[in-house]
Amino acid sequence: MLPDLTGVVPTSAEARAKHHIAALEDKLESMKQERGGKQRKTTFYVSQGRAICRMGVLYTNLEDLITKNDCRYEEGLAGSTPEYALPFLFYAKSNGINQTRLLAAWLYHSHLKRGADAVQGDDTSTLKDLITTWINQDFHPSSVLRSDDKHAHSFVHNICGKLLCPSEWDWDDNHIKAGIHNRTSDYIVSENSWPLFLYENYTVKLDNLEQGLFRSKILVQAKVKNCVASIINMRKVTPHSLAYVICQVCFALSNISSWHAIDGDFDYKIFWSNIVDFFENIPGPVTQQRVNHLLEWWTRKIFSKNHHEDLTPDVVSHISVTALVEQRKVLEDAAFNSE
Repeated sequence: MLPDLTGVVPTSAEARAKHHIAALEDKLESMKQERGGKQRKTTFYVSQGRAICRMGVLYTNLEDLITKNDCRYEEGLAGSTPEYALPFLFYAKSNGINQTRLLAAWLYHSHLKRGADAVQGDDTSTLKDLITTWINQDFHPSSVLRSDDKHAHSFVHNICGKLLCPSEWDWDDNHIKAGIHNRTSDYIVSENSWPLFLYENYTVKLDNLEQGLFRSKILVQAKVKNCVASIINMRKVTPHSLAYVICQVCFALSNISSWHAIDGDFDYKIFWSNIVDFFENIPGPVTQQRVNHLLEWWTRKIFSKNHHEDLTPDVVSHISVTALVEQRKVLEDAAFNSE
């Protein structure tokens, strides 16, 4: 059936062309808005991928983690999948989302994987420049460290060498320093040692190797720069996220120019596992308490958690405001009694 053209108003070719142009412009604007929405979604997925790598595991394939989680649920072991091992599952759960279904879809989304795959290289490049600046500012080395010359890092540079030196050795001992430089069998630098850069004030007590471990200034600075917890709604520092930053700092201090799992005799995969084991393989409740305090210390450093509830009356009574009130009372009473 032909359309009823009764009452149609004649229009000129120019008017019809203008109307057609206006329609195309509207369509173009709609396409731009749609593209902008896709770009925002892409950025979101890439950010999620980066967070997964930083907050989860450094060397485990993401597909394997999802598969392992599914197997645990099928075997009735739902409670055995730790949130700190799979923090992106924590994100889904905290937002009331079906974990595996959503994350499996995300996992195979190219942008999510792109974020996870690229994060190590990006963080390496960023920290290389930052750590160079921090070392020059804090240590004032006689030979200025340059971020564009990685070959001058590691044990070639006195400060980098000191920070990377195994804590059980004295870098200032020329015999030890020569042994490390010459890579003799007596001085093999491997993942089996805790480097000095992990310790508070870069000093270690050999009779108490745990004291000050994982409390160094350079780690806190690096962790602040690498913190992506807000992306996945995490509000605490986990052993896995800390291990990631430690490996990145260690790599930044080294003289290799691109990310590798092996650096000479140093295996980053085992080093990462050693860090996680420190927090997770606990011999007893006393050690667990120390580990909990350390993680709480990190959470306060990174997230500035409010601890006002810890200000008990006994604690407040020894703080300066209350102490001053008591001192003024004592002085007032002494003056009164002297009269």
